[in-house]
Amino acid sequence: MARFSEEQIEEVRQRSDIVDIIGSYVKLKRSGSGYVGLCPFHNEKTPSFSVNPARQMYKCFGCGVGGNVITFVMEYENYSFPEAMQHLAERAGISLPEKEMTAEQKRQESLRTILLEINTKAARYYYARLKSPQGKTGFDYLKERGLSDETILHFGLGYAGQGGDELYRYLRQQGYNDSVLKESGLFKIEERGCYDKFWNRVMFPIMDISNHVIGFGGRVMGDAKPKYLNSPETKLFDKSRNLFGLNYARQGNRKNLILCEGYMDVIALHQAGFTNAVASLGTAFTEQQASLLKRYTDEVLLTYDSDGAGRKAALRAIPILRNAGLSGRIVNLEPYKDPDEFIKALGDAEFEKRLGDAQNSFFFEIEELRRGYDMSDPEQKTRYYHEIAKKLLIFQDKVQRDNYLEAVAAKYDIRRDDLRDLVIRYSNRMPEGYRKEDRQERERKRNQKEEEKGISYSYRLLLSWLIEDASLFRQIRERISPEDFMEENYRIVAEMLYGQLEAGELVPAKIINYFQDVEGQKLAAQMFQTDYRTKMGREEKEKALNELVVRIKEYSIDYRIRNLTNVEELQNLILEKKRWQTPQNLHISLKDG
Repeated sequence: MARFSEEQIEEVRQRSDIVDIIGSYVKLKRSGSGYVGLCPFHNEKTPSFSVNPARQMYKCFGCGVGGNVITFVMEYENYSFPEAMQHLAERAGISLPEKEMTAEQKRQESLRTILLEINTKAARYYYARLKSPQGKTGFDYLKERGLSDETILHFGLGYAGQGGDELYRYLRQQGYNDSVLKESGLFKIEERGCYDKFWNRVMFPIMDISNHVIGFGGRVMGDAKPKYLNSPETKLFDKSRNLFGLNYARQGNRKNLILCEGYMDVIALHQAGFTNAVASLGTAFTEQQASLLKRYTDEVLLTYDSDGAGRKAALRAIPILRNAGLSGRIVNLEPYKDPDEFIKALGDAEFEKRLGDAQNSFFFEIEELRRGYDMSDPEQKTRYYHEIAKKLLIFQDKVQRDNYLEAVAAKYDIRRDDLRDLVIRYSNRMPEGYRKEDRQERERKRNQKEEEKGISYSYRLLLSWLIEDASLFRQIRERISPEDFMEENYRIVAEMLYGQLEAGELVPAKIINYFQDVEGQKLAAQMFQTDYRTKMGREEKEKALNELVVRIKEYSIDYRIRNLTNVEELQNLILEKKRWQTPQNLHISLKDG
């Protein structure tokens, strides 16, 4: 492990131009003194993602993400702080000296780091067990499924023993205590004893995009239930935000990604040369997983099982893909159930052909909808056409909707004008599900208004105001000190910002480096990027600024009164509050313009 000094962090940040770095991921366009583009963290058609080269910061005014260049790499690549530092340092040609940490330092290191170590050792243990005589059951199963030794090694497949506490005892010998082993999700630690969570299962290490083992999936040998068992949620593992095989699939040269249901489908496809296959992790496909896919492709090919359950899963996944801005197509695997069976029966060349013939996801939805109607019955046929019209309302873009309308009319022999009339009729009724984006935007604005009532919003507003107009610092400093920020992170940021302004060196992106986790950096970035209503006139601004200062100061006084330990100080605080309640002599003036 490496630890980085403040000087090293700042050198990496300064030599990693944010426009160049983000521009390698996002298409940016010059806009005034900055750059704009489509946000890579949520689906949008109108650019709301802004990069400020002067401040070396970014901000999305749609979903609210923001930060400096290190934050961006951490968030986009799902890197830890040290990983982002190493990535940017290598890109900038900077050598980051690393020092081996002592045993005591390792114990003091973050839980995340220790859990990564435990998972790595567990994966090696399972692999060694698979290749041993005790692992014959699991090894024979994998061989029967047609996996080569190279594939088994490539995916780090393993085997958990027949039960008991073998892995637990091994990791205890490695120096890990019960409290951290319990956090790993690999064990059941109870008063009556400690047991391995996985036993008699073929083990599938689940890796993040940096090839770190963050969890495991296990396939039972025999008829026990559940057939597949995944690691529980841990500090490392959030199954809704990761995809099995993405660490390899993202490195491929195909333009699309294949989405499967299970681990074995992904592994079989990779072995057959389709290294762009991934799978969700024993759960329904999620919006977070769709956003993750969007970072690497614009098109997803669904290869869910061809049975009824697989079709229903595909129908659930399609709108999630669509909302993430991904084009979805459905691969027909019939007469076989899944990709693994298909390739074993017909080979990779035929599977490649099926990929090329994959069906547009909207037409798949229409075909599945058709299963519920008797097309020989005029009444049911009419209802089906009405359902098609409602379905066309999911397309917000008029050109896109018209293109689909024409294609559907031609495919199902419906008069185009009649179908258009139906679409217009249902559009005017605003049925449930229509204008979803508008509803989400209204919800976002409601949440924003609620947030503006909180003191945290006032802190962010004042910090943003100071950054945009440093000339106010002298007046504000006389009224509000960092100690008036009663929330710890805001107080830390205020202290650093005040220090920069005192020294005449305003670099907010540098302050963000203090926080070495994504959430901390995002929080710090938000402190500097709150809208302070720049369209106001001078008098309106002045009034708003003074009200803001009074609010922060009064909150600070009230907080100190509530937590007072020295009664003699109470009178002074009461007098101070009265003075702030008649703040005519505390007025802050803004310069014209």
